[in-house]
Amino acid sequence: MPTSLSHAASVKIGRRGMLGWLGAGTAMTLATACGAKPSAAANSAFPLRHTDAEWRKLLTAKQYYILREEGTERPFSSALLNEHRNGTFACAADGNPVFSSHDKFDSGTGWPSFTRHLAGAQITGGSTLFNGGHEVHCSRCGGHLGHVFDDGPAPTGKRFCIDGDALVFRPA
Repeated sequence: MPTSLSHAASVKIGRRGMLGWLGAGTAMTLATACGAKPSAAANSAFPLRHTDAEWRKLLTAKQYYILREEGTERPFSSALLNEHRNGTFACAADGNPVFSSHDKFDSGTGWPSFTRHLAGAQITGGSTLFNGGHEVHCSRCGGHLGHVFDDGPAPTGKRFCIDGDALVFRPA
């Protein structure tokens, strides 16, 4: 019997975490089966625009998948999940500040989570598949950041569940 466990195996997963895993797996399966293309939001008129070829040059493969094709990273895979310093989380595509470290909390889902976004930083899209959340996009470039749900803690009751690869962290 092995003496060490992987990080994911050693983490206790609660109800939210399990639902997150199941939802992400289902969403990725459906997106793959449907031949996911860049979203309408990613191609709409936003202040910062690039061609698909330019985005591919500017972003890593993971960032492109999440920000431009509305993909999702594996839960518990982001280095930003355990980022607890004071600072600002910005869109990885354009550097637009979107979240403050003061609004970050551990949701148990495996993705960086926040109770609110910075003023004017984001827009939300339509409902997603079956999970009751709404898509969250950067208001400057239209990049897909993650989803927002109405099951977060006080003071907002919101849970912005954000892909770490869609963000960069800037310490204060």
